This record gives sequence, structure tokens and C-alpha cells, in this order.
Amino acid sequence: MTTHRLRLGVNIDHVATLRNARGGALPDPVRAALLAEAAGADGITAHLREDRRHIIDADIDRLMAALRIPLNFEMAATAEMQAIALRHRPHAVCIVPERRAERTTEGGLDVAGDENRLGDFIGPLREAGCRVSLFIGHDPRQIEAAARIGAAVVELHTGHYCDLHAEGRLAERDQELRHLMVGAAHAASVGLEVHMGHGLGFETVQPVAAAPEVVELNIGHFLIGEAVFIGLGPAIAEMRRLMDEARAALA
Repeated sequence: MTTHRLRLGVNIDHVATLRNARGGALPDPVRAALLAEAAGADGITAHLREDRRHIIDADIDRLMAALRIPLNFEMAATAEMQAIALRHRPHAVCIVPERRAERTTEGGLDVAGDENRLGDFIGPLREAGCRVSLFIGHDPRQIEAAARIGAAVVELHTGHYCDLHAEGRLAERDQELRHLMVGAAHAASVGLEVHMGHGLGFETVQPVAAAPEVVELNIGHFLIGEAVFIGLGPAIAEMRRLMDEARAALA
């Protein structure tokens, strides 16, 4: 079996969370992005939320100026965020569901239930040259709707799989993993590039990385947390090692 190198996108949102908890300029999420780039990250993810709870507009300005690797700009499907994306034209735009009350992104987009609006929304982004990704669950209806509206990529939500692992519900975890694998294969079969992300850590990454259809993993909170203890570069290096080990086993 011929397999491609699995890309690692590093989400730097929670460096900005730490900065904003105290105010001021430190720790600097752009510095974190550059350290991640130097440590071997293939891309940087930053989510500009409507309430600006972590990443702020100035961070996006600076990231676009500083990075040599692609920026994956996560955003809600709102006119404000569309305008910001069209101004910057990042390599990729990932549309995510967003609720002010949530601590982090919960669940995936309901593309099937909002197909016309989302299709109209992503059209200008595609025309501007952004690769449009939709953050969804593994439901085949959502995957097929994403393909119909012209998304280039789907990012399958791994949060439930990771939660089940943390709770020790291993039979349910393994079932959820199987659903993710089936979803990845289905998405690839309808012409979508497949990414996965949310909640992944050292203990959960390898089964996901072993899916041959998956092209990229986006990981953030765990890496930033681990960096407190071992540093960001070593945390990324260990994640990269585990991903490569799992992918090599397919060869």
C-alpha cells in the first residue's frame, strides 16, 4: 500500500487564551506559531471567534505576515468572518459551528440542514482561492452534503472518540473509531480531502493516524498543555513521531 506523509496542523488558539487571561502581549501566539513551524508543523490553525475570546484580529494580521507554512483560518459562517477571510485570503478556511456559551467547538456543522446557505457562503471564498473545509461529524448525510456544495475538504470531529477514551469507555470508543474510519473512506470516495481533529493527544492519535484516507490532523489544546511541561518543540516532535509510526505501519 502506498501511503502519503500525514500532515500536522498545530492550533495555537490557547496560547492566546493564556495571554488574554492576564492581558498584555504575552505569551505571544505568533511566536508559538513560528516555534511550531520550526519544530516541523505543516500548517498553523487559528480560530477567530466572534467574541474574540482567544485569537484576535491583530493575531491574524501578524500570522499572515510571518508564516511561511499555510494558515488554516477557522471561523463561523458569518458575514463578518467571510469579509475578514476575503481580505486576508489564507491558504485554507475551515467553517466551524460556534456558540458563545460553549467552551470549545461542540459537534460538527449541520451541512445537510443548511445546504443552500452554506453553499452560497463558501462560493466567494472558493473564488478567492481559499481551500474550504467543513468541520463535520462522520454522518454520511453531512459528508455527502459537503461534497454537493463544493467544499474541498472535510475535517471529521474526533472529540467524541477522545472523550470516550478519557472516560475509559473502551468498547464505545472503538465503535466511534470505526465510525470515523468508515466516514473517512466515504468522504474520500466522493472526492473530499479528509482531515481529522479535536481532542487528540499522544494516547489517541495513532489509531486515527492509521486511517489511509486521512491527509491531515489538526491538534492544539493538548500540544499547548503538554508544552507547559516539556516545551512546544518536543511536544510537536513526539506527536510527529507517533503519527509517522502509525502511518509507516500501513506500508
